Amino acid sequence: MLIFRTDQFPLPLPAGHRFPAEKYRMLADAVSALPGAHMDTAPAATDRELRLAHAANYVDSMFDGSVSPGIMREIGLPWSRELVERSARSVGATIAAARSALLHGAGVNLAGGTHHAGYAKGGGFCVFNDVAVAIRLLQQEGLIRRAAVIDLDVHQGNGTAELFQGDGSVFTLSLHGEKNFPFRRVASTLDVGVADNTGDDVYLQLLDDALRTLADNAQPDIVFYLAGADPYLGDRLGRLALSKAGLLARDCRVFDLCEQRQWPLAVVMAGGYAVPIADTVDIHLQTVRELLSRHHPKGG
Repeated sequence: MLIFRTDQFPLPLPAGHRFPAEKYRMLADAVSALPGAHMDTAPAATDRELRLAHAANYVDSMFDGSVSPGIMREIGLPWSRELVERSARSVGATIAAARSALLHGAGVNLAGGTHHAGYAKGGGFCVFNDVAVAIRLLQQEGLIRRAAVIDLDVHQGNGTAELFQGDGSVFTLSLHGEKNFPFRRVASTLDVGVADNTGDDVYLQLLDDALRTLADNAQPDIVFYLAGADPYLGDRLGRLALSKAGLLARDCRVFDLCEQRQWPLAVVMAGGYAVPIADTVDIHLQTVRELLSRHHPKGG
């Protein structure tokens, strides 16, 4: 199992910006200390690869800086060449994690999960949709025919849903805060809305039901798991009430299903906005640690 990092390509954000960019460096430092953690840096996704999921004029406008101010307002990050490089690197890391999954059973991108980016625009801190690009590339290469996306970020995966709407080769599952962002949604294959302040027990029952539905209706060649840390009770954007133990139980349910069905699994981190940031890092770290223990049970 290979783990890919992108923290060497930081985002130049204004002082006080609410996006917790430093979590990527903190997470990479913590993961690097885990026994058996084999970390690497993937190449950036190319223009051609990005165009497999996104409109060519949108990709070009991001790279040359001609993107409209309205789109950048929806993304919520200031345009810069560093932002575009970082975003392309994040897509490249998910592609690499997917290739690791097909070869070794699992792979991890310590960033990614940019599920609000749609065909012709980004949104919600998401420039390019890393999972969608990876799926389209693997399909084009003939490495997979079908895929599933298990999106457990607290926010609905509207961009992913848009990009695969009407495509029977990709099963999209989104379990998210019912009254949370985004407020304009696109239907996933299966959407499960969760009420504000829902805690571990109810959430995990809803997840069990959703995973059962996925297992009964999909036969993916690979699964992409968005392991968002933002359902955590201390997350300032989440509005759910899961504990760290509940989030680990969530991860284990996804991992168990993929192991039982022998589905290759690519894991991406998605959102997390806790204060302190260390709580978000702890949640992401326990996801990676648990997966690593299953693929390197003796730390090797």
